[in-house]
Amino acid sequence: MKRRLQKKYIILILGYSVGLLLIPYALDYRSKSPHVKDGFQQQKCPDLKTTIALWSSTREGTGNSSDTEDDGNRSQSRTHIYLHATWRTGSSFLGELFNQHPDVFYLYEPMWNMWQALYPGDAGSLQGAVRDMMNSLFRCDFSVLRLYAGSTNISTSFIFGWKTNKVICSEPLCKAYKKHEIGLIQGDVCGKCQPRDLKELERECKKYPVMVIKDVRVLDLGVLIPLMRDPNVNLQIVQLFRDPRAVHNSRLKSKLALVKESIQVLRSKKQTDKYKRLLIPSNRVNRAESYVSSAMELICDNWLNDMLLVANAPSWVRRNYMQIKYEDLVLSPVEELRKLYRFSNLTLSPDMERFVVNMTRGQGYSSDKPFLISSRDAKEAIYAWRERLNVEQVNQVEAYCSEVMRQLRYRKRNVDIKT
Repeated sequence: MKRRLQKKYIILILGYSVGLLLIPYALDYRSKSPHVKDGFQQQKCPDLKTTIALWSSTREGTGNSSDTEDDGNRSQSRTHIYLHATWRTGSSFLGELFNQHPDVFYLYEPMWNMWQALYPGDAGSLQGAVRDMMNSLFRCDFSVLRLYAGSTNISTSFIFGWKTNKVICSEPLCKAYKKHEIGLIQGDVCGKCQPRDLKELERECKKYPVMVIKDVRVLDLGVLIPLMRDPNVNLQIVQLFRDPRAVHNSRLKSKLALVKESIQVLRSKKQTDKYKRLLIPSNRVNRAESYVSSAMELICDNWLNDMLLVANAPSWVRRNYMQIKYEDLVLSPVEELRKLYRFSNLTLSPDMERFVVNMTRGQGYSSDKPFLISSRDAKEAIYAWRERLNVEQVNQVEAYCSEVMRQLRYRKRNVDIKT
């Protein structure tokens, strides 16, 4: 009798112990399971397959009602635009076309401070923070900048690129320029403006019907989908592309300035076998050139993922997305600018037409300061890579970026030679 009772107790104790062991596993599984809200997976940075799958399941479950519902909730009182680009694609020139417009409040790479403050954090882990900062900025809340300043006492002089910002350098914040007068801002002139409190900049921000942010630190378009869906932000995206060979040529020219950010991009992919080799500098070239060159493969992969995402996206995403090629912009500047402004609810004035033409009909392409916005020879800017890249470099980029080049209709070098 006692042995039977002992066996029962032993079985109960064993069962209870097993139960206790299983509970943490169950809770851990539950915590790792994706939560879906409003049709989107609530993750830091959902990948392409996940985003497309969620869009598909949403359409299957609700028919076409989701597109109609989103359109009905979208705010038309203010336009918010993000210029989605990567380094050395001509994005500064594209941004300047908005910086010059009298109705636009423009910010040049405001996430630069974040990347500098959080270095050497990898680019992938920073994507959620980049989106959150953008969300605050589009609402004219600049207090988020203090998180990365190391001080709460910051002013307009903390804004990256402030010396060429048309709003900061114009009345009423500064008397150096007038916002309605079209023309490049001279940094040494604007540098004499007194720094203003961020609250004053926030008040100016709220006056403008269109706000534009240009940056190069969003690697995955899918990260921005929540801002496109939010009716209070109603984000529209202009994505800039450029011939990968021209991008590579320009990146090599500016390699010392791009080393840190190239490393951050490479670190975001180092865990996969495909990219492990990219963080190992080649013996044939210096370390800076190796890092900058290696990042080109990731850039093309990100471009391809963005194009696939848009191709499979709901109609409301495609309606708020515009693709533009640098080559089209500089060869047909007035026509392309007209399309850009129509998408952005802006009017194109004769002064802006003259400005964009003059900016693409300058003398030469070379500059000691590659990040300086200036008037340049558009054709030389497009084809400079043919003279400056060797055969091995061209073949490497064409191999990495073959599908992107096909999608964007950039012909490979051997085809160019035949034609």
